[in-house]
Amino acid sequence: MKLTDVAKEAGVSPTTVSRVINNHGYLSEATKTKVFAAMKKLNYQPNTLARSLQGKQTHFIGVIFPTIKNPFFAELVDEIERILFAHGYKIILCNANYDKEKERNYIGMLLANQVDGIIAGAHNLGIEEYEQIGLPIVSFDRKLSQNIPIVSCDNYHGIELACQDLYQNGCRQIYFLGNSHRQGNPTDERLQAYEDTMQKFGLTKHVHSIAFSDSSNLKRIAIDEILNSKKADGIVATDDLTALLVLEEAKKLGLSVPDDLKVIGFDGTNLVQTYHSELSTVAQPISDIAQLLVELLLHRVEKREDITQQHYKLPVKLIHSLTSTQSHPQK
Repeated sequence: MKLTDVAKEAGVSPTTVSRVINNHGYLSEATKTKVFAAMKKLNYQPNTLARSLQGKQTHFIGVIFPTIKNPFFAELVDEIERILFAHGYKIILCNANYDKEKERNYIGMLLANQVDGIIAGAHNLGIEEYEQIGLPIVSFDRKLSQNIPIVSCDNYHGIELACQDLYQNGCRQIYFLGNSHRQGNPTDERLQAYEDTMQKFGLTKHVHSIAFSDSSNLKRIAIDEILNSKKADGIVATDDLTALLVLEEAKKLGLSVPDDLKVIGFDGTNLVQTYHSELSTVAQPISDIAQLLVELLLHRVEKREDITQQHYKLPVKLIHSLTSTQSHPQK
């Protein structure tokens, strides 16, 4: 967005817009009102103009994620920060907390602080500002607009691996715990992979909607209902924290894992692999994801070139628990 666009929208000269922004010289209230209204309509940020006129970079990158309480996001942000710092950039970290308005406020704050680009991985949808701000942006696991490249793991193959492994080890009542609502994001492929694999093996689908953002108490209620039915012999969860809750609730009910119930999670953070080796999990390549996010963003920031490829998928691997009796490790 350029100063001239604001001038055209307001019906004034670019010089007048500049004077309004810098509060220089006498201007009528009517003129100021028209210019500010045009700036608001076009989502124009004055500091972005100042930076472009000066031809300088700030070497700050905005990083927007839902929360760093979750080990996966914490480890991913840690890697992003480390790689960016090695390239001479610092980050401004924004926790969006599944709040669309909070994310919008953070976007405005990042623009005001003249960041050179944004890595966005929040879970809010329908934020049109991403299409309007004119900054280099790269997305993790979310479709923000047609022009913003996405980096993700191979979500489909990850769940496919998990379901195949459960089937090969005798499970015939395989339950899916995750988001059942398709929203046009790469993570939708997890549900699709589950449904396709169940159809391939001729098994009944058991989809239980447990949102990533649900509290642990809500998740426990849903998990207890599933386990108390004593029908599931295999569970694939779309995140490790939910899978760990399944293990915990199964233990309370006297179910033996993996003899009575086999469970596979998704994410495979260092924390889970180190402290919860009892959980089998589909591991995302966190370091590689961070590296690619940074490389793509800096390509747009420093070379000022668009990226033609829309979606980059990185491979996953299935890591079996140390206590697992499963006999078909997948690489």
